[in-house]
Amino acid sequence: MAYSFTLHGIPVSRGIAIGRAHLIAPAAMDVQHYLIEQEQVEAEVQRLENAITTAHKELENLWADLPKDSPVELGAFLDVHAMILSDPLISEAPLDIIRKRRYNAEWALVTQLEELTEHFDGIDDAYLRERKADIQQIGERVLKVLTGTARTLLPTSADHDRTHMIVVAHDISPADMIQFREHTFSGFLTDLGGQNSHAAIVARSLDIPAVVGMSHASDLIEQDDWVVIDGDAGVVIVDPSPLVLDYYRNRQTTLLKARKKLSKLKKAAAITQDGTPITLLANIEFPEDCPTALDVGAQGVGLFRSEFLFMSRPLGAPKMPGEEEQFEAYRKAVVAMRGRPVTIRTLDIGADKQIEAIEQNALNPALGLRAIRYCLSEPKLFLAQLRAILRASAFGKVKLLVPMIAHAFEIDQTLAMIEQAKTQLRNTGHKFDADIEVGAMIEIPAAVLALPMFISRLDFLSIGTNDLIQYALAIDRGDHEVAHLYNPLHPAILQMLSMTIRAGAKSGIPVSMCGEVAGNTKLTRLLLGMGLREFSMHPSQLLAVKQEILNCDLQQIASRTKRIVNLYEPSAIEHEMEQLQAM
Repeated sequence: MAYSFTLHGIPVSRGIAIGRAHLIAPAAMDVQHYLIEQEQVEAEVQRLENAITTAHKELENLWADLPKDSPVELGAFLDVHAMILSDPLISEAPLDIIRKRRYNAEWALVTQLEELTEHFDGIDDAYLRERKADIQQIGERVLKVLTGTARTLLPTSADHDRTHMIVVAHDISPADMIQFREHTFSGFLTDLGGQNSHAAIVARSLDIPAVVGMSHASDLIEQDDWVVIDGDAGVVIVDPSPLVLDYYRNRQTTLLKARKKLSKLKKAAAITQDGTPITLLANIEFPEDCPTALDVGAQGVGLFRSEFLFMSRPLGAPKMPGEEEQFEAYRKAVVAMRGRPVTIRTLDIGADKQIEAIEQNALNPALGLRAIRYCLSEPKLFLAQLRAILRASAFGKVKLLVPMIAHAFEIDQTLAMIEQAKTQLRNTGHKFDADIEVGAMIEIPAAVLALPMFISRLDFLSIGTNDLIQYALAIDRGDHEVAHLYNPLHPAILQMLSMTIRAGAKSGIPVSMCGEVAGNTKLTRLLLGMGLREFSMHPSQLLAVKQEILNCDLQQIASRTKRIVNLYEPSAIEHEMEQLQAM
């Protein structure tokens, strides 16, 4: 007899999923260890080289066979895995172990993988820790070729008849996600992962319920168990009682009806009940995201994360995109948005985003040479990007956004380099918008406390809540041990958001918000009450936020919002937020 139990993890994609568990067993890392004879060394080296080549071909084939409707993130993550596989630490170091220690190929590969992954365990940053999983996934792929064993990823013929499938795994690689795309895959949960893991990003792009960081879920859940995923709460219920199952089925039905209703809002203007227009923009990573943004009625792009062009290099492409490649990507996005504004953020690497071609050795990447700090230290790279962005501005409305600025001299140096890039383009006869607007991300507490310094120099501000909350509360939201401390309703956060929005309104400088808080419908009314009039979010969140806006009367919520901002007790804030939602 099965007993019902509940597991808790990190919610990464909202919604309710109900189905039978389909377990993915990880490839065994417990391989045979034996020494080979000296005359067998080169043959063993060749065996490992052949396995690496085969793994490369598998990734290339998966990339080539991607369905047209696949999220661009899937192809990007395959590119990342291909880059890792090409890295000498994976493709060459194990060969040296075979030659020097006379280990068999499997042992040599696992030895090198263990040495590499040990370095990740002590890293504080969540995104970097999750790259350990990428290395392990690549290692498993090569081991599978070496040993001739394959993981059971896809359902059996009997499973094909089932309506829903919940994937349960220790971890899921991008390649695994692609194989599941063609099957009845309604949700997934993993032992590993955090907010920035590949699985989490793909889940959000596919808009399917998912919970990660569950530690031992794959050990506790058995094949074919009934599973309910509550992607809003980060809760998984295994073998629920009939009463609980009915409750979640009713919730699921309600959510599906609500989603269908939302689709009718695509062409509706985002205007509050008292007649105040609100601008809703989309966050994108690649030009290919633009049709999705337009489909949900986005009024432009509030954040084009340019670093993805640097992070996700196509197979065989140079390690870094040059000016022409960047220009073409930016131009495609500008043209695709059909006259709507496109805000392009300059290269934001470090901490949660690493680039293979750039060596990062900071003890704490989150506080090191990242974002604008890195760009100013590499003027040649920065000028190439600035020229590419400026050239794209000749094809439509472009705004230039600079991340992680904290000092006046950083603003001044950035503006000087923009002028230098303009001069270079004039000398080469390239067209561009000479009056391009330049703004800064407000994502460091110091920036909030020094807003006049930004307002006097720049054309607009964009609040990056992801980093602002993380830095203000000194917690890593991707770390499941402290994730519960990541709270956008902390009194200090409320004060900083309100201060920034008020300062912009007082000075007449536009303030937008592009962090995850902007797409959280539970906070939409609060942000509107603070005075925020421009939201930028993942396209999948836009219609739900629009619905909140259409149902909101700013005059009614003004006094309650002011009261919430001035509160310090969590229970009082929670109570007032409930009242605000009910208005």
